[in-house]
Amino acid sequence: MRPRTLDELVGQQHLLAPGSPLRRLVEGDQPMSLLLWGPPGTGKTTIAAVVSHQTNRKFVELSAVTAGVKDVRQVIDAARRELSRPGGAVETVLFIDEVHRFTKAQQDALLPGVENRWVTLVAATTENPFFSVISPLLSRSLLLTLESLTDDDIAVLLDRALTDERGLNGEFELAPDAKDHLLRMAGGDARRALTYLEAAAGGAKAKAAAEQPVDGEEEPRTILIDLKTLETAVDRAAVRYDRAGDQHYDVTSAMIKSIRGSDVDAAMHYLARMVEAGEDPRFIARRLVISASEDIGMGDPTALGVAIAAADAVQLIGMPEARINLAQAVVALALAPKSNAVITAIDAAIADVKAGKVGPVPPHLRDAHYAGAKKIGHGASYQYSHNDPRGVVPQQYAPDVVDRVDYYQPTRRGGEAAYADRVAAIRKILRDRK
Repeated sequence: MRPRTLDELVGQQHLLAPGSPLRRLVEGDQPMSLLLWGPPGTGKTTIAAVVSHQTNRKFVELSAVTAGVKDVRQVIDAARRELSRPGGAVETVLFIDEVHRFTKAQQDALLPGVENRWVTLVAATTENPFFSVISPLLSRSLLLTLESLTDDDIAVLLDRALTDERGLNGEFELAPDAKDHLLRMAGGDARRALTYLEAAAGGAKAKAAAEQPVDGEEEPRTILIDLKTLETAVDRAAVRYDRAGDQHYDVTSAMIKSIRGSDVDAAMHYLARMVEAGEDPRFIARRLVISASEDIGMGDPTALGVAIAAADAVQLIGMPEARINLAQAVVALALAPKSNAVITAIDAAIADVKAGKVGPVPPHLRDAHYAGAKKIGHGASYQYSHNDPRGVVPQQYAPDVVDRVDYYQPTRRGGEAAYADRVAAIRKILRDRK
């Protein structure tokens, strides 16, 4: 089912526009090397094959897991000989999967072939190439960033596989709930989706054969792949969780409320349901970052750093390993002391602004870094807090209309207790003015 032309590619529309570098390379047969960066199953190998087939070039594939410097040099030497062969030169496309696994020496071995255009290098990586690929190779290649396929993209591929003569050729029908579950399990990975579909088709065919009546009744025109058959085929239970419907929001809400309620076990249960249902891990991470400030805030100010670190880890390593990082963040947030004083403070301040309480900035706080500022009183009488041994001076900062309004109301839970004492002391100094 691998696409044979650029027009058969699904997804990656940002790379397929008329006049795009990829189209110029394929349709204009222009020599250039590519570095394809993106998640698994998004079309990196397919693009390399299309570059080869549509431009009538020889295609050679090496895996960075098994190939060494010797293998790289052998391919480049062979490509150079092909170019000088009497009777017509044949260009070579060298595809290297997981190029980030190559050492610096192995990547250096590619440079002569790329620089002299003895090969058209197409290298694929799932890791940030700015960290994993040497600068000389990166600068000599066109970097194309591939995006995860959407559920709609995967659905197109599944429909094509069900009907195309290269696939299941119309012999099977995929039940709607089985299709929904297959989309969730695919997680934007076309290869995984087609592998699961193939396994399920084999299971459905065996089931249909076993149920065939002995009297030789005609077989049904199509074989149904239902949810149970799909689950059995891929050995993974379907979680009752509708990403497009109410349960998507219900399970998300339940996880956040469990974190807020400090029930770490319930929070872990709902996280597991989201992970198993194929929820976008970036969505989960975003919800945790929000919870870190909304529900924990100054009760444990480090919680936000933990949540952001988990979000960064999701981007860096992806699933399934990132489930561990998300789980660590859930545990940390659920067990942290809780405070909603931060969200209460900002919402109260916003409410006052919306109500029109936006008085002028006090003159002594206005910008005084320009000629004539002192003549109009800007910056006059401003007291520099660093000159006071306490680090705080008794002067007005807020506009008159909201002066002495206490938006931030700290709790006495966790680390916020110390902030409660500090804010009380600071407010006393600030307001002890004539």
